[in-house]
Amino acid sequence: QVQLVESGGGLVQAGGSLSLSCAASGESFTRYGMGWFRQAPEKERDFVATISRSGTTYYADSVQGRFRISRDNAKNMVYLQMSSLQPEDTAVYYCAADLEGYGSETAAYDFWGQGTQVTVSS
Repeated sequence: QVQLVESGGGLVQAGGSLSLSCAASGESFTRYGMGWFRQAPEKERDFVATISRSGTTYYADSVQGRFRISRDNAKNMVYLQMSSLQPEDTAVYYCAADLEGYGSETAAYDFWGQGTQVTVSS
């Protein structure tokens, strides 16, 4: 079992930046690939970024070049640095852990946080 707690969401103007954090506790953090997903109102939960146990990263096309995922295995933390934010980035952002690897498929992830709201005003 892994418990995940996101933080860092908030309100930001378009063009601004925001950093999200995800604190993991429970089983060995280094066993898991980690991901960030987001869900806008009345929409499905979408992949944002993922990072493997060794630090390999992969991004959704919509955030490539604007967002950066990283992890600190010593602190059991995952981060999502977001820049050049746009109103369409508004969503609840979720951190997730994948025991089998890492990737963009929501169904592959075993544990989820409760989410943190990010709102980008125009």
